[in-house]
Amino acid sequence: MHPAPRALRRAVAAASVALLATAVGCAPQPDDDANAKASGSTGATCAQGKLATRTSGKLTIATDEPAYEPWFKDGKPANGKGFESAVAYAVAKQLGYDKNAVVWQSVPFNKAFAPGEKTFDFDINQVSISAERKKAVDFSSGYYDVRQAVIALKGTKAAKATSIADLKGLKLGAQVGTTSLDYIENVVKPTEEAAAYAKNDQAKSALQNKQVDAIVVDLPTAFYITAAEVTDGTIVGQFENQGGTPEQFGLVLDKGSALTSCVTAAVDALRKDGTLAKLEQEWLSDAVDAPVLK
Repeated sequence: MHPAPRALRRAVAAASVALLATAVGCAPQPDDDANAKASGSTGATCAQGKLATRTSGKLTIATDEPAYEPWFKDGKPANGKGFESAVAYAVAKQLGYDKNAVVWQSVPFNKAFAPGEKTFDFDINQVSISAERKKAVDFSSGYYDVRQAVIALKGTKAAKATSIADLKGLKLGAQVGTTSLDYIENVVKPTEEAAAYAKNDQAKSALQNKQVDAIVVDLPTAFYITAAEVTDGTIVGQFENQGGTPEQFGLVLDKGSALTSCVTAAVDALRKDGTLAKLEQEWLSDAVDAPVLK
């Protein structure tokens, strides 16, 4: 067969290029919005009041029950009083949801960061950000830097402790699943197994009944407990942060949530404009200092 004339070959090539261009134009192309949603990036996906929330037009926020002071006031998360209630509403406002658009939901502490689909948009409940928890859930950036503290009854041996070594021979307790319990097990490493309780209330009762020598909670909670609940209790001291990185509370979201970056951006904005510092001063100003246990 003779080679096709040069003009014919050029015509065929041009037609092939045209067909290829048409095919590419008709093929599914990357959707910028879809990519943004998949990556959780901010932008159109963070449109004020129009997020992909559990209920359209509403923002569902979860916390445990009872809701403890100074994080919440009078056990009523919806009243906007207490540090975490105030932070929750500040985040909601930043996202474009007014107070009337916020729906509160009760979720046990441990369930909030357990594996599985969530029934809330985000949870706020003194949950410390950790690599282990990040395997099951997403976190926002931190909204509060926290330290753990030890509470004992006045006049007891535990109340006289001035170092971590002084705590090793004591019976210590904390709420299960908390950083407080982690500090007992991994920092103090007591000779007697730590007592784990489902609720902080149970840990406080155990202390009052002298079933444990001391309990560990976060520092602001320690100040509140000793001032209003266990009045014969005293703050023995606080632990230094481990590993150089401050322990932080973060908002908990479903793993891979499309809202994670939006909520993180909201928290970052509140930190940058000084809102978080103002709320901390308003609600946690009493939790200022305690001896450091080394």
